[in-house]
Amino acid sequence: MMDDVNPTTNEHGLVRECLTEIFRFNGYDDVAKLTQRDYEHISNTIEAKTTILISVSTLKRLLHGEFTRIPQTATLNAISTYLGYKSWQDYKLSFRKKSVTVIPKEPVRHEIKVQTEVVKPPSNTIKRITVMSVGIVCVIVAVLFIRYAPGNSPGNFDKASFSAEKTTSNDIPNTVVFHYNIDDVKADSFFIQQSWDVNRRVRIYKNKYTLTDIYYEPGYHLAKLIANDSIIKTVDVSIPSDGWFLFAMDPQPKSNPEYIKPTVPLVKNGVMILDEIDLTSSHIDKTKEKKYVYTLFPSEMHVQSDNYIFKTRVRMRELRNNFCPTLMVEVWTQRYFNFFQSTSKGCVSEAMAEFGENFLSGKNNDLSALGYDLTEWVDVEWMVKNRQVTISFNGKVVLEPSYKKDVGYITGIAFISNGLPEIDYIELKGLDGRVVYENDFSEAAALDDN
Repeated sequence: MMDDVNPTTNEHGLVRECLTEIFRFNGYDDVAKLTQRDYEHISNTIEAKTTILISVSTLKRLLHGEFTRIPQTATLNAISTYLGYKSWQDYKLSFRKKSVTVIPKEPVRHEIKVQTEVVKPPSNTIKRITVMSVGIVCVIVAVLFIRYAPGNSPGNFDKASFSAEKTTSNDIPNTVVFHYNIDDVKADSFFIQQSWDVNRRVRIYKNKYTLTDIYYEPGYHLAKLIANDSIIKTVDVSIPSDGWFLFAMDPQPKSNPEYIKPTVPLVKNGVMILDEIDLTSSHIDKTKEKKYVYTLFPSEMHVQSDNYIFKTRVRMRELRNNFCPTLMVEVWTQRYFNFFQSTSKGCVSEAMAEFGENFLSGKNNDLSALGYDLTEWVDVEWMVKNRQVTISFNGKVVLEPSYKKDVGYITGIAFISNGLPEIDYIELKGLDGRVVYENDFSEAAALDDN
């Protein structure tokens, strides 16, 4: 720990101050209480805004001062530009300007001169001090030269190659074979990250050219080839489910999904509803905290996500005494998340929404309109027109975010809750009226996506 570092005089302190400001900007006032999920969110947020990936482990080290070497320029520029500065140098200059104070003049005092005897050190002591000083300077110059010499800086990113192929068409789990070549790339470390999840990152090395990894969930993923903390290549990996795919997830990082295999019809009286019997038969402990995920990822949709209408009627059924029940409705796209998470009125600090690069947290935004009794049916209408989003509950507008970056095509639909979602109908269509997906769950056969 380096709690005594002064940010006005030490660059280590400036790094910590900058990161602390980023966390506070996102509503995390007490960095001592951060969870793994909080770090993951900040890592994803920085990447979405700057395209530079800073790993969770790096964020932890930098935020808590557990580092000796100053981070790479790309990392420093990412955290400073996230806060609106042009570069790390711009951030340092701005911070130090704010830290300058005017020192008042000392009052005039009558000096009392005291005769003192100047004691000169022996000449051999002066020589030793001089030699030591010269030696220290030489070492510092050598270290700086080695670190910042042009030949040693990261580069040649365009010489990397990266591709992927699945071992099966749409089985889940599904092994993907990554082929890569980083032999001519200059960097200290390399990784392949299979998706947005920083926990799904594996280190790779030069003179090796193949890595296999398992995708345990359906979805559309953007795998990344990373040099140090910079994404240098990406490749799209589609793991479709075609029909509805249900699973449970533990809240801990790196936990794998627990697949739910229904033994009784999922559709009852025109509603897709999971029976608790299916949890027992699938060996899922419903007394523990879990997220229940219902997903649909067709092999093809071919719908641009900048203009569409999504409608659904949904509620949740609680399984355990959750202080803050949550229900997330999501339209998956190729490049970004598009979702909102509702909760009870007393827990709206836990509400959130994300569309494209625009993430809204209930911790530093008023998302109280997303709070309601989740056990009651609500008609959701979600319209996107030229990247302007309008979300309505029972005909009343509750949220109107927008985004700027292209998010690609729609790839799927998901409902996620810490209870069991119940869905009455779904309709997804373009603004031209062309229906892309529609299901009123009038019969069990309707669960199969055509």
